Amino acid sequence: MPRRPDNLETVRLAIELLRRIPRQRKVSSADLHAQLSAAGIDRDVRTIQRQLESLSEHFDIERDDRSKPYGYRWKEQAKGFTLPGMTEKEALLLALAEQHLRNLLPAKVLRTLEDFFSQARRHLGHGRDVSLERQWLDKVRIVSTSQPLLPPPIRDGVLEEVSNALFGNLWLEVDYRNAGGRRAMVEVMPLGMAQQGPSLYLVCRYRGFDNERHQALHRMLAARALNEVFERPKDFDLGRYDGEGRFGLGDGERIRLSFDIDRGAGMHLLETRLSTDQSVVEKGEKLRVTATVMDSEWLWRWVRGFGDAVTAVKVNGRARRTPT
Repeated sequence: MPRRPDNLETVRLAIELLRRIPRQRKVSSADLHAQLSAAGIDRDVRTIQRQLESLSEHFDIERDDRSKPYGYRWKEQAKGFTLPGMTEKEALLLALAEQHLRNLLPAKVLRTLEDFFSQARRHLGHGRDVSLERQWLDKVRIVSTSQPLLPPPIRDGVLEEVSNALFGNLWLEVDYRNAGGRRAMVEVMPLGMAQQGPSLYLVCRYRGFDNERHQALHRMLAARALNEVFERPKDFDLGRYDGEGRFGLGDGERIRLSFDIDRGAGMHLLETRLSTDQSVVEKGEKLRVTATVMDSEWLWRWVRGFGDAVTAVKVNGRARRTPT
């Protein structure tokens, strides 16, 4: 016979459910059960259903019983349930985290944080007499260094399946169509995820291979986390993968690059260097720049972007015509 929960456990469950009931959409008992399980709170669905029925009788919670499963949400004018003790500064931190980290958080973790984010937005408010912390959100911005692009659409369910597999070290089945239009069903070992501009990429190893490659999430037609755990390779490091220029269409080869650049076009390189060993020699109206960098397609796109302002390009001491 299962142990009957004591009053403290019942209260804790009620608080956790109240925190997770949304305002703008309905949530089912199954959804809440999944959220609680992800947060390490083990309760059966029937217990959650009974608790929701009781809460809807004593709080301003709307229960949609027109079809099963029932849906629950706070009524439009309800004050809802807030976490005590959240300060303006904590709310600001959560608001900024939501803006910049939403796509990089595991789906399970994100579900447990939704109520914190929601409370942070309410806490900061949007009225006339908003706090200085709320005003700060309108005073800071991450600015793109290239032409801004809209993020490519990701198919429903793909991001959640990918992040769950990545979080749990689970093999992932992907229906993938590459940039050339070739489509294949593959099983991959998810090792890391990165956001590059508006796009998200999964770094992975294909089953049966020991090298890494990355897939664009917006090119995944479908994804499914398999019930098969893998041991994360000890020789993989996402920072090293990035540092080797793999996201810039390179293969990890370092080169010694030198070129002449018009002073006006190259002055920014005196402040934002290409590498720690960069050297710059003034030659009249030209600057001679030398640096050790990763060889990649992105590097040469950057060089080509200066047009005729860049001349005398050399790689490892040998003259090289800028690729077209």
